[in-house]
Amino acid sequence: MDLSQWIERHACFTPAKVALRFGAEEITYAAFAERIERAAAILASLGVQRGNAVAYLGLNHPELLALLFACARLGSMLVPLNWRLAAPEHARVLADCPPRALFAEPAFAEHVRSIGSAVGETKLITLGEANTGWLAWSDLAQSAGGGAKREGDEDSPLLLCYTSGSTGAPKGVVLTQRALFWNAVNGSHMHDLTSADRVLTTLPLFHVGGMNIQTTPALHAGASVVLHPKFDPQAAFDAIEREAITLAVLVPAQLTAMMESPRWQSADLSSLRMITTGSTIVPEAFVRKVNARGVPLVQVYGSTETCPIASYVRAEDAERKAGSAGVAALHCELKIVDDEGRELPAGRDGEIAVRGPSVTRGYWNDPEESARALKEGWYYSGDIGHLDNEGHLYVVSRKKDLIISGGENIYPAELENVLLEAPAIQEACVVGRPDERWGEAVVAAVVLKPGARMSEAEVMGLFQGRIARYKHPREVRFLRQLPRSALGKILREDVRSLASGQ
Repeated sequence: MDLSQWIERHACFTPAKVALRFGAEEITYAAFAERIERAAAILASLGVQRGNAVAYLGLNHPELLALLFACARLGSMLVPLNWRLAAPEHARVLADCPPRALFAEPAFAEHVRSIGSAVGETKLITLGEANTGWLAWSDLAQSAGGGAKREGDEDSPLLLCYTSGSTGAPKGVVLTQRALFWNAVNGSHMHDLTSADRVLTTLPLFHVGGMNIQTTPALHAGASVVLHPKFDPQAAFDAIEREAITLAVLVPAQLTAMMESPRWQSADLSSLRMITTGSTIVPEAFVRKVNARGVPLVQVYGSTETCPIASYVRAEDAERKAGSAGVAALHCELKIVDDEGRELPAGRDGEIAVRGPSVTRGYWNDPEESARALKEGWYYSGDIGHLDNEGHLYVVSRKKDLIISGGENIYPAELENVLLEAPAIQEACVVGRPDERWGEAVVAAVVLKPGARMSEAEVMGLFQGRIARYKHPREVRFLRQLPRSALGKILREDVRSLASGQ
């Protein structure tokens, strides 16, 4: 089987049931199955075959989900592009895995043009009116016909999600149809998810969190998904009240924005069975603050490499285990290991390793990085944590150098590479400092060459047009030298202390 058959079967069982609600548009399971059939025919007409990549650039949209299931049918891979990235960042992704076709919303057409030669021979399709040199989805839909050959199976790579690596270079995480299936089973168990649920999706679908914590599990279960193009706190309140939403994923930055609204105390949240959060370490006090509003806040732990559900708290433990990232998912294993790979007992901090059918098969075109992260079926996350006596995971720190701001992963090496290209900069170290709103804020510590001068604004300007704005430093600290160990290694913890004013 391939994942598109989920929707086909629900179209047989409950054809009139709403699968997706997007603005004023209601798409039943029968209509969604037809969209997927049409999308598969469009891809086939463009020459997309098993193993080919198909890219999408745009905000959340039903056609993105239709493309996911169409790729599942054909055995091809969907590459959802982070619309917040700068053109050079997209160019690196497209060069690493050139897509057969790139679908883009009209608002991103000029951005695609600015990518330049990296687009290469890729066929460009707009979801709006035809642009000069571009094909239009609507025109292709009329001429594509139907009956695209079914080539996908559970072992076919389906989702290729790019995440910046520790070197600053993008890494493509390969997730198979099997991985998405078992992740959906884990998601259903986490949320007690059934066809009666109404799920609100506001996280971007280019993140596995937006795509796979609740959205694809909901479609596997035959539930209804209320899809927003992007997050807006007032629109989220409106949807919860109007649609009687039962489940939602909201990262801490989103929840903070909602809690700052006057509507937080007055809105009718009675339909919500729970809110799921994650993407960063969530303090116990924050969990209890949301719980006090009468809605259980539960944490999920994972990464792009785990599809992402690796462990979670269920609603009944939301208060008792506030601050915990839960126990291993129903179809996952967790262990904590030391630097030599030996398993550690409860209470001892070490690296978190995950094994299960939802774990990635590796990184696209990167056997060395795949071999480093994956050993005997275990994914070694680089995250540090421990298990308590009940097997509940507590994450102490995310990947050693990783900064997580507003739910977005930011790798210092990527920013440091830009800084060190500047003729006036001798050394640079990028760290995160605690921030009440965003979790962490990016700070650049810079050492200038003797006699060189740069202002904070000039340093900030180095990132303009090259790096996504959410990655830009919030402040620059000019130092005479970076703190180093006896072996010359930069002491990042000392830099963090300086950045935090400690």
